[in-house]
Amino acid sequence: MRALTVVPHRAGSLALTEVPDPVPGPGDLLVESIAVGVCGTDREVVSGDYGYAPPGRERLVIGHESLGRVRQAPAGSGFSPGDLVVGLVRYPDPVPCVACAHGEPDMCRNGRYTMRGLKELDGYASEMWSVETHCAVRLDSGLGETGVLLQPASVVAKAWEQIEKIGTRSWFEPRRVLVTGGGPFGMLAALLGVQRGLDVHVFDFVKSGPKPELVADLGATYHTGWIEDVMTALRPDVVVEACGAAEVFTGALSTIGPYGIVCLTGVTPGSRRITVDVGTLNREMVLENAVVIGTIDSNLRHFTAAAGALAVSNRDWLARLISRRVPLHRYADAYDRRENEVKVVLTFG
Repeated sequence: MRALTVVPHRAGSLALTEVPDPVPGPGDLLVESIAVGVCGTDREVVSGDYGYAPPGRERLVIGHESLGRVRQAPAGSGFSPGDLVVGLVRYPDPVPCVACAHGEPDMCRNGRYTMRGLKELDGYASEMWSVETHCAVRLDSGLGETGVLLQPASVVAKAWEQIEKIGTRSWFEPRRVLVTGGGPFGMLAALLGVQRGLDVHVFDFVKSGPKPELVADLGATYHTGWIEDVMTALRPDVVVEACGAAEVFTGALSTIGPYGIVCLTGVTPGSRRITVDVGTLNREMVLENAVVIGTIDSNLRHFTAAAGALAVSNRDWLARLISRRVPLHRYADAYDRRENEVKVVLTFG
C-alpha cells in the first residue's frame, strides 16, 4: 500500500512510498483511511525539525490526526465494519511511569512515551492502518469527513477539563472566555466554550478571510488589534492561548484579572525574544490569585469527550473549518502554508 513517509530530521525527504499492508493482531482494528489532518507539528516533521522513526527503521509514516472506516474488527470488540473511527496519538511508556500506568500518557513523567506519526510509531497517513481497539474512538457516522477534527478537538477538551478542575480550587463561575488564535485549536476551543454557555471572544491578527465569519456564526465575538487593549476591555475570566505568539502570551498573562486562568495550548517559537518585567508579572499574579498552565496532547478520556462535543455541533460550521482538501497524489501541496487557512486535510480515495 501507499504511505506518506519521511526520514526524520532530513529536510526534503517527504515521499509517497510503498510499505507493507498492516497485519492487525487479534485485538486490533483494520481501518481504511479517509483523511489525515495537517498541523504545524506535521510541517515541522516534514521540514526536518522533529520526528523519530520506529526503532531499527529509517523512515517514519507521518500523520497523527486520523480518520478512517473500519474494514475488520474483532468479535465482541464493540466495533463493526463500516464504523467511522479515529486512533489515539500518544501511547504510554514501557516502564510505565505513574501517569502512564493510570491511563494518562499525555502527562508522562519520564518522556519515554511514543506518538503515532511523530515519535517512534508509524502514523496514519497510509491507505490502511491498524490500531488496538482500546486506542480507537468511534464517531457519530453523520460527522463524515469532519471527524478528522477529533484529535485537535481532544486537545482543547483536555484544556477545558484542566481549566475547570483548577477553577474548583475555590468558587468558580466563569462567564467570559477569550480564545487567542483563530486556527483549528482556537476555533474548537471557542466551540467548546460556546457549548458551556460562556460569552466567547476570539482574538486573531487577521482582519479578513474566513475567521471573522466563522467566529460570528458560532455566536462569538471576533477581535483584532492589541491583545492588551482587548484584555482590558473584556476582563475575561479565562484565556485559552492557541496562537503561540510570544507577545500574545505575555500580553494576556500581564493583564488577566483577579482569579483568572490562562491556559496555554499554542507552542511559542524559541527564537522570538521579547522584554518582560518578570518582577511585576510575578507580583500581579500573586496578588490576583492568577494561574497559568500549559497543556499538550490528550488521552482516551479527552478523545471521548471531544467526540461527544463534535456530535452535537453544527455540521456545516465544522465543514467550513476545513479550508483545503488535498488528494494523496498531491501530498506536497498539503504542507505548504497559505494565508487565511484554518485547517488543511489530506484525503484518501
